[in-house]
Amino acid sequence: MDGGKAVPKVDPVRHWINGEWVGSSTVAKSISPSTGEVLGQYSAGGRTEAAAAIAAARIAFDNGTWAYQPQLRSQALLELADRLDERAQAIALTLSREMGKTLRDATWEASLSPSTLRYNAGTALSRTGTSAEIAPGIFATSMREPIGVAAIIVPWNSPLALLVRALGPALAAGCTTVIKLPGQTALVNSLIAEAVAATRSLPKGVVNIFTEAGNEGAPLLVESLGVDVINYTGSTKVGRQVAEKAAQTLKRTCLELGGKTPLIVFEDADIETVAPLVVTALTKFNGEFCMTGSRVLVQRSVADAWRKRIAYLLERVAIGRADDLNSEMGPLIDRANVARIDRLVEDAKRYARIVVRGGPIDDGPLASGAFYRPAMLETEALDVPLVQEEIFGPVLSFETFATEEQAIARANATIYGLAAAIFTKDVDRAQRVARAIRAGTVWTNTWGILSDAFEEGGFKWSGIGRARGLRAMEEFQEVKTQIRVIAPAPADRLHTQAS
Repeated sequence: MDGGKAVPKVDPVRHWINGEWVGSSTVAKSISPSTGEVLGQYSAGGRTEAAAAIAAARIAFDNGTWAYQPQLRSQALLELADRLDERAQAIALTLSREMGKTLRDATWEASLSPSTLRYNAGTALSRTGTSAEIAPGIFATSMREPIGVAAIIVPWNSPLALLVRALGPALAAGCTTVIKLPGQTALVNSLIAEAVAATRSLPKGVVNIFTEAGNEGAPLLVESLGVDVINYTGSTKVGRQVAEKAAQTLKRTCLELGGKTPLIVFEDADIETVAPLVVTALTKFNGEFCMTGSRVLVQRSVADAWRKRIAYLLERVAIGRADDLNSEMGPLIDRANVARIDRLVEDAKRYARIVVRGGPIDDGPLASGAFYRPAMLETEALDVPLVQEEIFGPVLSFETFATEEQAIARANATIYGLAAAIFTKDVDRAQRVARAIRAGTVWTNTWGILSDAFEEGGFKWSGIGRARGLRAMEEFQEVKTQIRVIAPAPADRLHTQAS
């Protein structure tokens, strides 16, 4: 940090592969979504860098001892957490300026991510298995062991949090890793790689990081015979392509994909407490979050009051530069996404009623950025893009229901099942509805709370496998069963022992 600015030490910033800093023949620019200004330059990787990273990880796994040293793995995860802590302020400021997340939210991501690694440092030491005598003199043991080389493909919306969520359990399990980070956060990626490079207890080749602006390196990770498991976070569309390609080599996949989180509001919910939370669930991380509360389902008997209150609050969200501490919502990732979302809202006017139009900010001091005011549209139809598609921006569908059964049916009426939230003072109703919702995470009277100790993942088309919790490490492990026959002692030896 220098004068309040996060300054890259090298321009262009580089990849970290096989324990060395590596450049690329192609250089790209990092653009601020708040101002449109160039923040720096980065080496834009592709197949060459991906292949080098795979080779380094393969050698480190096959020829090294990382897989058999749980104490070292725990130590390395704790040390990496410390190195990230030391860079938390720089990471937060750079993330805010480069990706558009408000500084408050970016600080939250940078400060809490090391705790994920510390949790996994503990799981690295939790070797478990089963053993039994399955017949006289025949003993069987099942143990977990690392699957091999893990490729981790990370999106731009939360690059640090979503990286450590996969990297922590992968390293704890004993895997070596190849990490593809997105070009939109190249300067943040460099700070993360610096932390990895400064972690002395990580052997050479165990963690390899490259940044890619295009789409050549990531497909190689999915197709390569040198990679044993793919951990991908991103859209359902791309996730299906990853699964299809990975199937060609019967590669293990862990996919956390799209979401369309319904917020179900019953008539006894407190409007003064819950309405602001509905707005936060839409605008947090600028609506660019797989668990964004993009649908609010309100019981019809109180819908008028809730519609009015939510609209009032949405129109007063403080939008500004991401690094301005007064901003409640920053810009979208780029102007192309502003145009995409605005086309969707304009198209929705054919079947939905505009409650809050929102839209691009085209004048004033924010005109050069990728800013979009939140929108809310009301619809009863379910088979429409507003309800069915993951918008990945601050656009809310307002829907109503009469009964508990209708609320459940509406909530479950999409291909997604990542998360949902229920707001009611009736604890029995909350339990009934939570049980009926087809989603991996269901909140009651809250939204957005996650824990490293509890699993996270999707039902239906929202993904395969689980992140966080004890299950996360299993995504990077195989189970090996060994069976041993114990030969009986010779009769004369038994006689001697008996004597």
